Amino acid sequence: MAHLSQQIYSVWNEYWPHITLVLSLTISIPTAIHAAMNKSEVRAAIGWVGVILLSPYAGSILYLIAGINRVRQSQITGLRDTEIKERIRYNASPITELSNEFELQFHSLKILGDDISRFQLRGGNHVQLLKGGDETYPAMLDAINNATQTIALQSYIFDNDRLGMEFVEALVKAQDRGVTIRVLIDAIGVQYSRKPIHRVLRKKGIPCALFLSISLLPISFLKRPYANLRSHRKVLIVDGLTAFTGGMNIREGFYSKYTPHPALDTHFCLQGPIAAQLMSTFAHDWQFTTKEELSPEFWGQDYRDAPQPHVPARCIRSGPDSFLASTHSMLLGALAIAQHHIRIQSPYFLPDQVLLGALNTAARRGVRVDIVIPKDNNLQLVSRAMMAQIDQVIAAGAHVWLATGQFNHSKLLTIDGQWSYVGSSNMDPRSLRLNFELDIEIYCKETAQKLQDLIDQEIQHADALTLKELHDFPFKKRLLNRLIWLASPYL
Repeated sequence: MAHLSQQIYSVWNEYWPHITLVLSLTISIPTAIHAAMNKSEVRAAIGWVGVILLSPYAGSILYLIAGINRVRQSQITGLRDTEIKERIRYNASPITELSNEFELQFHSLKILGDDISRFQLRGGNHVQLLKGGDETYPAMLDAINNATQTIALQSYIFDNDRLGMEFVEALVKAQDRGVTIRVLIDAIGVQYSRKPIHRVLRKKGIPCALFLSISLLPISFLKRPYANLRSHRKVLIVDGLTAFTGGMNIREGFYSKYTPHPALDTHFCLQGPIAAQLMSTFAHDWQFTTKEELSPEFWGQDYRDAPQPHVPARCIRSGPDSFLASTHSMLLGALAIAQHHIRIQSPYFLPDQVLLGALNTAARRGVRVDIVIPKDNNLQLVSRAMMAQIDQVIAAGAHVWLATGQFNHSKLLTIDGQWSYVGSSNMDPRSLRLNFELDIEIYCKETAQKLQDLIDQEIQHADALTLKELHDFPFKKRLLNRLIWLASPYL
């Protein structure tokens, strides 16, 4: 045995460069081929192939962990059946043609939505805008406290803080009344608190699951390495009739009851057929996570008239599955049909070159483009990356505003005062390519006007960002911004 070991050592000592080269080629070439064949964007393909070939071992391992989309098409097959049942149950006719109050270009945008979303545009929806945590959290808690049958709650972040415990207590009381509850939290977002809230919920007997949970065991981690994928969706559906969605997580930092100067955000209370679409989305995510199918007959309710006014609306899901680039495509379509005014508010404004091109083209053809971003961002790396490319839209004629005051987490878009796009998506690479997001398109002048007023109020107290100001940044700052910008797809 000793002699054999000595021979092996002698062979390795003499031929280790050749063995290392063969092993590296054996690992890196198939991995690089996989990246080239499966990446839909040429820049991503080039980047991964370069990393893999230049650093065969580390690059290949990194690609196995973060570069492969393991959310399979086969894992969402139950979704179509859920939606078909939803359509039969409500028997609400989809909108085939918009009314004449909308300009002609919005009819083509509606056709685009028909193609992108598996949900049909339906009328009969009531949309209530909720400003900040002071309006949103009491409304959500009130809905939970009045629930009689079901509660479905999904959030990216659900903090274990004073507000989080209010929600826990309300859920426990609802369950004691006989209400059936399901809570779904993102496996990354839940880690914002110590101890994580899902442990508290499970201890109290509330059914709770983590979306894309990650095992720390090496074998399991390589099998399900979802660390780079997150569910950013925020949904609450009560009794299948009243729904909430938008940009707000469950955090006391957005509530003046617990924080003297809370951060700002915008959320929405929705009633009508849109509630069934939100419930269908939650049911899909719950089944994907737990393998439990939520019966549409139990979790939904027969359609009831929502409060007036009624507006056409539908859900747009996006994520690294069969809905990849849904929001990206909707944004491109909306920017293309804009004739008068585009208003955007986003805390993380890092559109890719295609969206930048669409914004720049809109500005150059005479459309007024206003973009509101925070002056003091809660994510400094993202803020620096934003400053590295924001000059492109300013040079094209768009107006960029740095909002002062409290940090605003709202994600809002309006087109020509007639169409709105709201929800969980930021205009950045993570939301547009990696996260599971949920947004709503709304065809309503009144809703668009309310959102425009919110954005315009921010502009009134904002500082205009100019090319001169950007060019006057010290060279070290501009260089650092550009270096961080290079990593923007992963921020």
